[in-house]
Amino acid sequence: MATQSESTTDKGVGLALALGALATIGALVMVTGAPEIDAAFGFAGAVLFSSLAVVGIHLYWD
Repeated sequence: MATQSESTTDKGVGLALALGALATIGALVMVTGAPEIDAAFGFAGAVLFSSLAVVGIHLYWD
């Protein structure tokens, strides 16, 4: 008789770490380009990648 084993992956954690690193880079771009339009792009990147990190955790968390 075969036993059923459960396989878990850390895909959600890895995705969150990768997107969190991109969000940190976006925040650094926001800080360094403060009075220019680059700050707006940095803010947009930080918000986008941080929200995608949260979505990735919720999708792949077992």
